[in-house]
Amino acid sequence: MSILQRYILVDLIKVLLLVITIMTVLLVFVGVFKEAVDRGLGPLHMLQILPYIVPSLLPYTIPATLLLAVCIVYGRLAADYEITAAKAAGINVLSLLAPAFFLGGTLTVCSLLLNDQVIPWSMANIQRVVTLAMEDIFFDVLSGQHMVEYPDKGWAITVSGVDKEQRRLYRPNLRYTVGGEQYVAQVREAVLRIDLEKERVILQPTDARFAGPGRISIRLKEGDIELPLPMSSQKVNARHISISDIRKQLDQFDEARCEAEEAQIVRTAFALAMGEFDSLAETPMAEQSNKIIASTSQSRKHSTELHNRFALSCSCFFFALVGGPFSILQARRQFLTSFFLCFLPILLVYYPVVLLMMSLAKSGSVNPAWAMWTGNAILLAGAIFVLRIAVRR
Repeated sequence: MSILQRYILVDLIKVLLLVITIMTVLLVFVGVFKEAVDRGLGPLHMLQILPYIVPSLLPYTIPATLLLAVCIVYGRLAADYEITAAKAAGINVLSLLAPAFFLGGTLTVCSLLLNDQVIPWSMANIQRVVTLAMEDIFFDVLSGQHMVEYPDKGWAITVSGVDKEQRRLYRPNLRYTVGGEQYVAQVREAVLRIDLEKERVILQPTDARFAGPGRISIRLKEGDIELPLPMSSQKVNARHISISDIRKQLDQFDEARCEAEEAQIVRTAFALAMGEFDSLAETPMAEQSNKIIASTSQSRKHSTELHNRFALSCSCFFFALVGGPFSILQARRQFLTSFFLCFLPILLVYYPVVLLMMSLAKSGSVNPAWAMWTGNAILLAGAIFVLRIAVRR
């Protein structure tokens, strides 16, 4: 790079780091508060998940902060007539815009890595904190009230004492429902743990006595008792898994859909051959249809997320492509005015188009392979328009 390009690039990086730090600090408290409310976490656990919330916010803050940094730096250069002086010295405007394009390309790669590797890692750590938080909340309630009850989950438990350090319950009495039948368990003591992946509360009893629907008492020495998790964890979102895992799940959805379609075809063929037309409306046929619909829906959602991940990452480059020449043309305005004049059309056109295409792709109306790039195509058209004017003037 030339001295002038390095000078511009350093200015861009300084402003970008300052702006992205301020925006991330402001947004991170909103993200932590929302996560805490959704999962019922306390202040201590909020502080524990704080470092893991930041990566999930960066892919959304980076494009806007890059646009603001570009408007600030190039707006100042143009206002101080440094762009005019450089052109008088025979330096092309494209050469001056190269640092912004380079930084936009670099942030595109960084944003893709964040989406593909860092965010799944951070979400796994949030799940780990939530698991410990659920156990702490559970034992706090048992210590204070000696009873917890979850009618919607079909079970309740009372205890005479709790050892929080060893995760041990003393004299727990358990009522739970399995297959519509109610069971009662009297246990001398039990160790409790929570499996967040399976969304189960697991009791490891010692000297347990069970009474079933017929009130027949059975004494068991070993055997875990698994119960539905009262504070259900959120299901894993496609955004929170890596690209390789998304592709693996797409293959699984395709296999499940093909198997369901083949089974449906076979059942339909037998029903038509045997003249059993009433069986076409029976439960097995409906189940196969539901499997096909569910697999197709999940496949569309994951495919949309896959293409959206690349398109969203590349938006950093297109934001820089638009912001650089536009801020040069708005040399006499304040940098905030230039930023809002540039960002307002993006806010009113780019993001609604992206959301619309995302919704249509998930419903199967359009192909996500090209639909998720529609917003970037609009940015590219706008960038070519303002870039031609900036180069001429």
